[in-house]
Amino acid sequence: MAVLDQADLACPQHEVQRLLGRCLLRLQQYELLLKAMTALQKLSGTPETLPHALDTRKVEARDKTLGTLVGRLMGDYIIKEGGELPEDPPNPPPDSIHFNFRLQLILPAESYEALKADLRELVTLRNTLVHHFIELHDLWTVEGCLRAQDALTCSYAEIDRHLERLLTFAGEIDEARKAAAELMQSPQVQDMVVNGIGPDGQIHWPMAGIVGALREAFRELSVDGWVNLDAAARWVSEHHPEQTPQKYGCSRWRQVIHESGKFELRRFTHNGQFGAWFRERSNATD
Repeated sequence: MAVLDQADLACPQHEVQRLLGRCLLRLQQYELLLKAMTALQKLSGTPETLPHALDTRKVEARDKTLGTLVGRLMGDYIIKEGGELPEDPPNPPPDSIHFNFRLQLILPAESYEALKADLRELVTLRNTLVHHFIELHDLWTVEGCLRAQDALTCSYAEIDRHLERLLTFAGEIDEARKAAAELMQSPQVQDMVVNGIGPDGQIHWPMAGIVGALREAFRELSVDGWVNLDAAARWVSEHHPEQTPQKYGCSRWRQVIHESGKFELRRFTHNGQFGAWFRERSNATD
């Protein structure tokens, strides 16, 4: 029986290594894209925390396995028609604006189950390539290497098919994200976020920009816990000229103080100056 020359085996083995590496690189592309998608699919927070929400979700998804990521894809983004939708976050405090952004694709039950089974096979394929490939193939014979090469070629085609489909899903998410970004930049939404004025004209006083400006004036000008209203109005006009009583349907600054319900207003002499003085109410929160 002829003894196989190691030089004859080296070339088939190197080809197996090349094909296996190609599969693993393609799988990493898939996982990176899936992590980015799951991070973008759902965001929530206040105007202050929302800009950092995406970074938080990216970090949280960084060490998740393919199986976990696929579970999120099929549980959060892709939903079975007629199934139970994921719950929204708990109700935020009344004195805050809270945004909840979620993208979902609803599939008929049969299509959903078929996709779910297909993705389970991808996870199994990935685990086989990473953990069990050497157990399943005899890489010490030319015939075994050739069979391994055939298996890897088929595996790559399968991974590539999954990646192409995921790219389609990612494109849909990106288009929806752009549309949401345009909406967030619209004058109506900006007026709500910055000024607390809803599209219907209703004013959410705890979030009103003029209330925030008066609070800033209070921090800058307060003397013994009180601020002269006329002095505060001049300070706001200088530092926040866009914040005027008229923007909020008020004729005077005193009306702003009254309507907002966030400040206490009194008339008395303070430090030798008579006039209207105000301070934040003890139950007023940012």
